[in-house]
Amino acid sequence: MAEKYNNLFEEFPPVSTQQWMDKITADLKGADYNKKLVWKTNEGFEVQPFYRAENMGEVSFLNSLPGEFPFVRGTKKTNNEWLVRQSIAVTDLAEANKKALNYLMRGVDSLAFVFNGGDLTVANLEVLLKDVCLPAVEINFVGTCSVKATEAFVAYVKKAGYDLAEVSGSVEYDPFGKFAVTGVLRNGAEHVLANAAKLIGQTSEMKKFKTLAVNGKNFGNAGASAVQELGFSLAQGAEYLTALTEKGVEIDAVAKKLKFNFSVSANYFMEIAKLRAARLLWAQIVKAYGPKCECSAKMTIHTETGSWNKTVYDAYVNMLRTQTEAMSASIGGADSITVLPFNAAYEASNEFSDRIARNQQLLLKEESHISKIVDPAAGSYYIEELTAAIAENAWKLFIDVQEKGGFIAALREGFIQAEVKKMAAKRDGNVAIRRENLLGVNQFPNFTEKVEGELDAAVFAPVDLTTEGAEIETLKPYRGAQAFEALRYKTDVYAKTNKRPLTFMLTIGNLAMRKARAQFACNFFAVAGFDVLDNNGFKTVEEGVEAAQKAGAAIVVICSSDDEYAELAPAAFEAVGGKAIFVVAGAPACTDDLKAKGITNFISVKSNLLAELKQYQSQLSI
Repeated sequence: MAEKYNNLFEEFPPVSTQQWMDKITADLKGADYNKKLVWKTNEGFEVQPFYRAENMGEVSFLNSLPGEFPFVRGTKKTNNEWLVRQSIAVTDLAEANKKALNYLMRGVDSLAFVFNGGDLTVANLEVLLKDVCLPAVEINFVGTCSVKATEAFVAYVKKAGYDLAEVSGSVEYDPFGKFAVTGVLRNGAEHVLANAAKLIGQTSEMKKFKTLAVNGKNFGNAGASAVQELGFSLAQGAEYLTALTEKGVEIDAVAKKLKFNFSVSANYFMEIAKLRAARLLWAQIVKAYGPKCECSAKMTIHTETGSWNKTVYDAYVNMLRTQTEAMSASIGGADSITVLPFNAAYEASNEFSDRIARNQQLLLKEESHISKIVDPAAGSYYIEELTAAIAENAWKLFIDVQEKGGFIAALREGFIQAEVKKMAAKRDGNVAIRRENLLGVNQFPNFTEKVEGELDAAVFAPVDLTTEGAEIETLKPYRGAQAFEALRYKTDVYAKTNKRPLTFMLTIGNLAMRKARAQFACNFFAVAGFDVLDNNGFKTVEEGVEAAQKAGAAIVVICSSDDEYAELAPAAFEAVGGKAIFVVAGAPACTDDLKAKGITNFISVKSNLLAELKQYQSQLSI
C-alpha cells in the first residue's frame, strides 16, 4: 500500500507578506518601521526584520548543490568536516614537539608552528616532528622563511618515506599582505613573485600543501567590516593570480596553492554568510582566468577567531565570543579553524586556556555534530539573503580596487587603508556611545574586578609592524576595547596608591525610576573602575547627602524621576556644596533650568561614555 503523507499545515490559511506588514504596523503603534526594525549594517546594506520565500526570487545561486560550482554551499558533498587547528609558539624544538604530541592526543588534527623568524632545516624538523604521523595531521609553518621551510619540509617528507601527495599543510607566504602591515615589499615585486613561483614548483607533487596565503584577517582585526575584509581579500588573491599567470605559471597551479585566512567576528549570521559569499565570488574570479579544471575554483578557507572584539577585563567572556565565532566558521563551511585562547589578548596562553580553546571546537563536532551536515545554513531565507547582499557589496569593493590598478596600486594610493580606517573610526564611535557593546568593558562591567599586577602598555595600543623605510601607511590591528581598558587600568593604577573613587547613588522619589537610573549609573561609572554604592532609597535629600559624605563619596549621582528632578536636584546640589562631583542620572525636560542653577553633569543613554568618563577622571586628578 502506498504511503500517505499528511501536510500538517494545510488546515492553516497562508499568510501573505502584506498581512505580516499590517500586523507589524499595528504593533508598532505609529513608530517608524525603518527606524525601529530595519538594521543598518556596517557592511553597507539594510537587513529587514523578516524574510520569506519570495525574497529568494533574485538569488542566483540557489540551484547549485554542495560541492558544485560556484561552491557557495561548500566544497564537500557528503559532510561538513573541518580541521581543528592549534598554534604552538616555537622557542624550543623539543618542547614544541612535546606540546604538539599532547595536542594530537586531545583531538587536534592541524598544527601551526609559529616561529619568530629564522630558517628551518631538515635537522630541525626531525626534532620538531618526531613521532608525528604526517598523513594524519595538517602541518602549517608561520613566521619562518617560507622558501627555506618548504625546501626543508619536502626533503624531510621524502627522507621519512611518506607519499608527498598524502601530506597536507601550508607555509604562510603572503608578501602582498605583509606589504599592507609593514609598508615594505621586501626586495621588490619581481623577487617575491619569483619566490611564489618557486614555492609552487617545489610542491607540485604535494596536492594538499598550500604555499600562498591571503591574510584577510589583517583587515578584520584592523576594524574592517565583513564586506571590506572579503572585498580586499579577493582583490589580494586576484593580484596573485594575475601576477603569477603573467609570469607563466598556470592558473590551476596558482589557484590550488592559495589559502585564505579570514578572521571571524561576533556578528554571527553575517560571518556565516561571509564565508559562503567568499566561495561564490572566488569561484567566479578563478573561472575568469580560464582554468582547465573547475575544481581549481574551490576556495580553501582557514578561519581564526578575531581579535578586534576580545577584552582584557572580564576575559572569560572571550570564551563566549570565540564559541559563537567558531560556530559561525563551522556552519559557514571553513576548512580549518583556530580558536584563539581567551587570554591571548594580554598574555601567553597556558594549559588551561589552550584546553578550553581546543574543546570549544570539539564540542561543535562531537556533541553538536555540525560536521556531519552538509551546508547547515541551507534553506535559511535570512542567511541566503545575507550571502547575496555581502557578495554584491564585496564585489563592488573588489571592482573599485581593480579600477585603481589592483591591490598593490590601491595600497600605494592609500585607498584600502582609508576605507578600513573610516570603518574602524565608525565602530570606535559606536563603542564609545554603546551602540556597539563589548560586554564587561563598555557595558555591564564586573564591579569587583581589579588588575593587581602590571600590564604592558602594548596591550592597550594597536599592533604597529611598520618597517623602517615604509612606502605606504600600514594597517594596524587593534582591539575595540583598548580605549576603555586603558581608561579603567588608569584607575586601577591610581588606586594602588590612592583611595579608589567612590560613586554614590542618591536614590530618592519614584521607586521604579530611581532603581532603573541607579542601575544605569552604577554600570556607567564602574566602566571606569570606580567603586559604586547603590542604595534602597532615602526619604530626604539631606539624609542622602549625609550618607554620601559619610561614605566618602567622590561622585554623588541623584537618581529619581524627571518630574521630581526640578525640585530635588537643586536641593541635593546645594547640600553637596561642591564637596563631591554632582551628577544627574538622565536627561530630564528641566535640564536647562538645572543648568541655570549651576548643575553641569548629566549622564544618559545618549552620553559619549568614553569622553565623559575621561572627563570625570580628569576632575578627580586621576
